[in-house]
Amino acid sequence: MNLKNKKVFVAMSGGVDSSVVAALMKDQGYDVVGVTMCFSITHPQTKKPSCCGMDGINDSKRAAQILDIPHYVLDFAQDLDQLVIQNFADEYLSGRTPNPCVRCNQFLKFGTLWEKVKSLGADYLATGHYSKIEYNEGQNRFEMKKAVDSKKDQSYFLYSIPKDFLSFLLFPLGGFTKEEVRALGHQYHLNTADKQESQDICFVPDEGYKKFLRDRLGAEAFIPGDFVNEKGEVVGQHQGIANYTIGQRDKLGIALGVPVYVYKIEKNTNKVYVGPKTCLYSKGLLAQNFNVLSMDDPQEPMEVSVRIRYNTPEVKGVLTCLSQEQIKIEFHEPQLSVTPGQSVVLYDDDVVLGGAVIESAI
Repeated sequence: MNLKNKKVFVAMSGGVDSSVVAALMKDQGYDVVGVTMCFSITHPQTKKPSCCGMDGINDSKRAAQILDIPHYVLDFAQDLDQLVIQNFADEYLSGRTPNPCVRCNQFLKFGTLWEKVKSLGADYLATGHYSKIEYNEGQNRFEMKKAVDSKKDQSYFLYSIPKDFLSFLLFPLGGFTKEEVRALGHQYHLNTADKQESQDICFVPDEGYKKFLRDRLGAEAFIPGDFVNEKGEVVGQHQGIANYTIGQRDKLGIALGVPVYVYKIEKNTNKVYVGPKTCLYSKGLLAQNFNVLSMDDPQEPMEVSVRIRYNTPEVKGVLTCLSQEQIKIEFHEPQLSVTPGQSVVLYDDDVVLGGAVIESAI
């Protein structure tokens, strides 16, 4: 293949990861173009780096200059607001705990951004995500896999990419550790080589998501209601369901003499249920918006490894498809804090089979 005839757009956020990706793509002979998504986000008082503010745009521009590649800034502020931020607010109002990074990847980076760069002549889109895409000759398909650096692996956030899109995606960092990527940043003399990572939700200010919701939604987000125990008894007053998530113990504002945890949130009754840790265990879950990524559509129940939050270990369970959109997972052993709004991601060893959005514990 003559890579000089293959144009790859690199999504550059202003960090070392995406800057190194642009350098690697150029070294491999691609016709490389840098592109940065502008979300018009400003947090004037913040001291943290952002992948979405002016510092990210400026650092991306400088990295592109160092690499001598074209660089464009595209405005996606309206898309972010309509497709990610509004959903974020709606989910908290519904008593759920959203994962905006999953949705941003699904609808923006690998949705509207891909459509835009494709219209500009892109053959591929490359990003700085820590994951791998490999072609399985035996199965005649592209598959997503975990990164070699387990501490940096981001496959959990990428499960919602349409499987037909995998052949147009490049994740060059899947075989590197973070330390190796920084070393490459120095090797390429990049301005971002030692830049601190951005790990928080880009549109949420330093004060946290509760202030963000209050500023966006006002009092609607924080209507007081009843704390209810596992016996159905009212044991206190909460300050709005958006303040709480499944498994929460701290900052409940009630003293019952024993530790209690949030184990259920009801939007319709505006009740938050609290109880002992045993109330947090579930034998399984139901999930919606199932995306089949690196496998055929399951026809029969099958054993999988599942992760119900990014920072939790994988556990064994049985996947059953209830419909094209809805799945059921039955754990081999009961699991803590199954949280509506979060994602359940399915694995077979290092292969990302797919995933869905958790609707309820069962």
